[in-house]
Amino acid sequence: MTCFTIRVPASTANLGPGFDALGLALGLYDVVEVEATSSGLKVEVVDAGAGGVADVPLDESHLVVRAIRRTSEHVGVSPPGLRLRCANAIPHARGLGSSAAAVVAGVAAGYALAGREMDADALHLAAEFEGHADNAAASLFGGLVIAWRESGRFHARRLEPHPDLRPVLAVPMVRSSTEEARGLLPARVSHADAAFTAGRAALAVHALTADPALLLPATEDRLHQHYRAPAYPLSARLVSELRSAGIAAAISGAGPSVLALTTDGILPASAGVAHFDVIELPVDLAGVQVTGR
Repeated sequence: MTCFTIRVPASTANLGPGFDALGLALGLYDVVEVEATSSGLKVEVVDAGAGGVADVPLDESHLVVRAIRRTSEHVGVSPPGLRLRCANAIPHARGLGSSAAAVVAGVAAGYALAGREMDADALHLAAEFEGHADNAAASLFGGLVIAWRESGRFHARRLEPHPDLRPVLAVPMVRSSTEEARGLLPARVSHADAAFTAGRAALAVHALTADPALLLPATEDRLHQHYRAPAYPLSARLVSELRSAGIAAAISGAGPSVLALTTDGILPASAGVAHFDVIELPVDLAGVQVTGR
């Protein structure tokens, strides 16, 4: 039987002002074993996605399975049966790209089952599931990504992040809903806020790749974070405290995790992190990896 192991990194998106456009891959990994079998479907999930509040389906509605099916259709294969073992280290619904990682794993598996290398369609297939490509692109390519949509197609370019970057994540126990967080966004923003945030997003690309000394101003946002603060008040307060202490902090993706972009991996002792699990994660530079036998 054909069997593949897919390792896919977590990601943090937006990075402050780069709403739906900037993503960074993180060294925390889901590992999915995929085996083509003679018939049926068997899904096993362990670690972050198994049981309790993080329960996930074990049938055709499982996100990895859905992505495999969609990709298999695209590349013209139809495995008669599948066995999946998903070892999930990325916490669900915390703003660390767990859904995008699952989709990327499924897309990578679909190409592997077809005996094909992933091509430009892989990102589009993955991004279609969420409607934006920042997390998916980071998990696919690793490093720092700029993502956009043009004429109905998702695109991204990978950039090399500055080697001194040492992201620190403050991950709360509470979960968040991307749909709920997006529902708090206004239909319109002022021209002044849009212009301010566009400038900071451009600066963020420079700071993240060439000059980390500019990370604090580069991660300032007026487009989305303050509108969504009611969904995660403790996280919003921590972002404010860290930024007041000179740390380039932002909400990670749709939250509620907090991203601190440091060069030393240290948060100030005064930071109110009692309700958070604080972890330093390296930047993943490789993106999704597929090995097979």
